Amino acid sequence: MAERRSFLLRIDGEVLDALKKWADDDLRSLNAQIEFLLRKALREQRRLKDDKPAGGKSS
Repeated sequence: MAERRSFLLRIDGEVLDALKKWADDDLRSLNAQIEFLLRKALREQRRLKDDKPAGGKSS
């Protein structure tokens, strides 16, 4: 498993609220939802070759 690192993220409150609701709807933690979405975007742009699903669910 890859090394897990943390960092501070400043985010608009409206965006954060929408992400929290989306994470709840998908039965993921907020952190897992953000990582899932980032990995999906990176794969779509061919900037990440990792096919492992984040947050325990695949799309």
